[in-house]
Order: sequence, then C-alpha cells, then structure tokens
Amino acid sequence: MSVSIQKIQAPISEPMKSFEGKFKQFMKTKVMLLDSIMNYIVKRKGKQIRPMFVFLSAGMFGEINEKTHRGAALIELLHTATLVHDDVVDDANYRRGFFSINAIWKNKIAVLVGDYLLSKGLLLSVEHKDFEMLESVSIAVREIAEGELLQIEKARKLDITEEIYFEVIRKKTATLIAACCAVGAQSCQAVEDLVEKARLFGEKVGIAFQIKDDLFDYGDAEIGKPLGIDIKEKKMTLPLIHALQQTDRKTRKHIILTIKHESENPVKVREVIDFVKSTGGLQYATEKMHQIANEAREILSNFPPSEYRTSLNDLITYTIERNK
Repeated sequence: MSVSIQKIQAPISEPMKSFEGKFKQFMKTKVMLLDSIMNYIVKRKGKQIRPMFVFLSAGMFGEINEKTHRGAALIELLHTATLVHDDVVDDANYRRGFFSINAIWKNKIAVLVGDYLLSKGLLLSVEHKDFEMLESVSIAVREIAEGELLQIEKARKLDITEEIYFEVIRKKTATLIAACCAVGAQSCQAVEDLVEKARLFGEKVGIAFQIKDDLFDYGDAEIGKPLGIDIKEKKMTLPLIHALQQTDRKTRKHIILTIKHESENPVKVREVIDFVKSTGGLQYATEKMHQIANEAREILSNFPPSEYRTSLNDLITYTIERNK
C-alpha cells in the first residue's frame, strides 16, 4: 500500500479527534438499554472513512467548523442506521468481525435502534436548521434503499446488464460518499456549483470503491471478504457481467444456471471464478475502476491546491489499492 490512512488523515487529525468525542455525545441517551447499544456501536467504528471525506471536503472549501461536525455526525448516524437495518435484512450475525446488533439483541431491538439513529440524525439537522445538508443525506438514504431493492429484483432473474450494475452501485455505495463530499462543501457555504462538483467527485470515488470490493470476490481468500461470496449470494458484479457478454450462448446459459442452482457448491463456485478470470472479466473491471478513479482525479484538479486536496487524491489511491 503506497499511501497510509494516517498520512491521509494528517491535515484533519485534530477535527477527527474532537469528532470522536462529539459523536459519543450525540449518541448519549437516558434509556439504559439504548445507551449500552450506542456504546457498543461507538466502540466498533471502522476506519471512519466517511467522516474523513466530510472533513477533507470542508477543508478544501473553507474552515472546518461546528456545522462540519454536525454534517459528519449526520452521515454517521444515518449510515449506521442503514447498516443496522441491513444486518436484519441479511440475517447477518457479524459486522466488521464483531457481532451485529441483531445477533446480540435480536431483530426487534435492532430495527428500533436503526429507527432511533435515523431520527437522531434528522433531529440534529432540524434543530440547527441544516436543511441543505439534511437534503443531501436524505437523498442518499433513499437511493441506498432503491439500489438494494433493484439488486434484489435483478438477483432473482440474473438478467443484470452493465448499465444496471452501475445504477445499482451508484445508489448502493457511491451515493453516500457523494453526500459526504457535498455535506463537507455545504458546511462551508460553498456555492451550489462547487457542491455539485464535490458530490460528483465523491460519486466517482464511491463507484471505484465498489468495483474494488467486487474484485475481492475473485482474489485471494486471505484478504478482504471470503472468496466467491457474491457468487454464492447470486450478486452479478462487473467482472462476471463482462465475462458473460464475451462468451457464447451455451456457456452463458451454463454459467447462469450454475449460479442459480449450484452456488452453494464450492467446486461450482470455483468453476465460475475460473471462467470469469479466463474470459478477461477481472482485467476489464480493473481497467474500468482505474478509468473512473482518473475521472475523480480530473474533477479534483479543478479545485485550488491544498493539503486537503492532496489527501483526497491520496484517498482515491487508497480506495483502489487497498487489500481489504
């Protein structure tokens, strides 16, 4: 890895540190059960990539301020709410190597906790009249739900095209990173045109991020997620979609039927992985990822040079070169 998270975080290390304390305060509640769940959530936060996008974007357009902190908290609250609900939908027992909320406290409590986080974020914005930031994040939450439902609909028929794939990942993954960058810009009163550019930059990074995630499915089982998990879940990702487009009708039918009916069989999953590799699916997806990352760099080059811009550029590199 040529660039570390520590180096990327350097220009915003102070705001990030104080954000941690502020976020803990935002999560405080007088209901004991809820408070212990909130503590559990705060303790197992990941790399905080999303708040980083908010703070770096804000720094690029002006001074990081209280509104920036509220924007980052709003993103984290709504994002965490979608993850808690996601785990219920997927019946998942783990999240980032820890037990999920539903695994410990059961589904009913998990759904209520997700609702609580959602309302907490909405109220935080309404109390301070941060309506434009609230709009950005609410659009993202709506699109995440649409993207998930579109993917479920397509997984049933396995008839996903490259165009639909990009629509799914733009909504499921990229829209939230786009909202982070827009919220950062909005917190510093950036003009609408710049907010839009920041949003588009985040969207491109988010799409590249998801393609990288999809490539892990065909990579080394030691890193990232277990090998072939998308195939087992009947998720049509870019390497597979491209490989199916490059092959003859008979092979295509065979591979689709294998995914439909035999995706629990490790030997058959291996067969699909080998097919995608030999048909150029990985190479195509990798090239597409680099192309979209370069489009993000192109947008970034329109903003004035600063340490924040440099860190955002490094964040693109980190996104496409990470190994988990």
